[in-house]
Amino acid sequence: MQLNSRTAQGRDSETFPSGEAAGDTDLARQWARVRARMQSEIGEVEYRRWLRQAILQGVDGDEVTIVLPTKFLRDWVNKEYGAMLTGLWQAENSGIRRVDIRARPMSRGEADGSLAEKAPVLAIDQGGGPRREPDDRADSAPPLDVRFTFETFVVGKPNEFAYACARRVADGQAPSSFNPLFLYGGVGLGKTHLMHAIAWELSRHSANSVTVAYMSAEKFMHRFISALRKQSTIEFKNQLRSVDVLMIDDLQFLIGKDGTQEEFFHTFNALVDAGKQIIVSADKSPSDLSGIEDRLRTRLSCGMVADVHATTYELRLAILEAKAARAGADVPGKVQEFLAQKITSNVRELEGALNRLIAHAHLFNRKITVETAHEVLHDLLRAYDRKITIEDIQKHVAEHFNIRVSEMSSARRARNIARPRQIAMYLAKQLTTRSLPEIGRKFGNRDHTTVMHAVKQVSMLAEKDSAFSEDVELLRRSLMI
Repeated sequence: MQLNSRTAQGRDSETFPSGEAAGDTDLARQWARVRARMQSEIGEVEYRRWLRQAILQGVDGDEVTIVLPTKFLRDWVNKEYGAMLTGLWQAENSGIRRVDIRARPMSRGEADGSLAEKAPVLAIDQGGGPRREPDDRADSAPPLDVRFTFETFVVGKPNEFAYACARRVADGQAPSSFNPLFLYGGVGLGKTHLMHAIAWELSRHSANSVTVAYMSAEKFMHRFISALRKQSTIEFKNQLRSVDVLMIDDLQFLIGKDGTQEEFFHTFNALVDAGKQIIVSADKSPSDLSGIEDRLRTRLSCGMVADVHATTYELRLAILEAKAARAGADVPGKVQEFLAQKITSNVRELEGALNRLIAHAHLFNRKITVETAHEVLHDLLRAYDRKITIEDIQKHVAEHFNIRVSEMSSARRARNIARPRQIAMYLAKQLTTRSLPEIGRKFGNRDHTTVMHAVKQVSMLAEKDSAFSEDVELLRRSLMI
């Protein structure tokens, strides 16, 4: 029994094929259950990295054929997960004896929703997309993700400045004041998405060949140490200093790594002096990266520094709408509103929750409702409910501003009391599911309009004052720990 491989390969690999498209409903459901169990067994991060782009090509007798977009991925999955895949298939279908994992290069259009070719150094030609350089450096960095483009990045107040800066750099006409471009913000807010989007945009619009090196700070360190061990530091320096654009993700990993910082500093200077573009991301602004040498911190601060704030309810809702539409899933508005209100930490958790709901609906042929969301996401929702209460927020904010907790509910209107109280109300609205009247009652039986004014005031101040915004974000993050 053969699946329609051409149809299956053209679909997003997270979308389960229908019986009509696949040619066999039972087989399609078996594949969906195998994928779900793999995701559960190895975890979300590993699944997304190695197996999300796997496609069921077909079955011939007792052999299942699974296709991956590159030879690298084929070899890795065969080595690390081949036996597990075989076991899971046999548990689903006793007639299966072997799983054949193959590689098939995919065009960018076909790979929508999958990972691109693994390549830390990319030669980018107009219209051709990233292609592998003919050397052995391809095991040095994570792959670029073709889902991470400007078109799929949902823009809102918390990230619009960073988005605009990334766009300016991606058009290849950014002034020297944008070099380096330093993106910072919390986990899962879109920094890596923007960096990948810049690389993809260069691939579309660069008139001449452009070489881009993208890697995490951890990979930079490992490559540097490896070069030291192999006595090939000259080759290492030449490779990185010959690129047109250098992207380093999660720079905070270099904190305390003095030797690696020294090498990065010299690479940084060499590229900037040659007029090449550098793009860096971190979880904090350059001035707040303690453990980074002053000379490097100064160099990082001399370009364009753009922060990615925590998501607002409105932005989370827009993200959910966009992702549900891309997945072709029927997710009712009430469910999206529920998720946007409950899951506030970062976009990755939000997307993961949505994916779990969609997978559950496909596996058990159930509609997605608020009730099923409670059922499927009970562990995640319980963790949020357990972590944050209005009392926790009041206590934390009071300690931060060195005032008494009782003053959160007092009638005092002095600025040093009123502002922390407004911030606590704002955080209560963002981090709990309490209604405005309920929040008002917790703050000295204040009216819900007072809470609305506080939320609006804090939002306005955060947009105008970056220092104030960072203070509020620091409080939010510390409450989420």
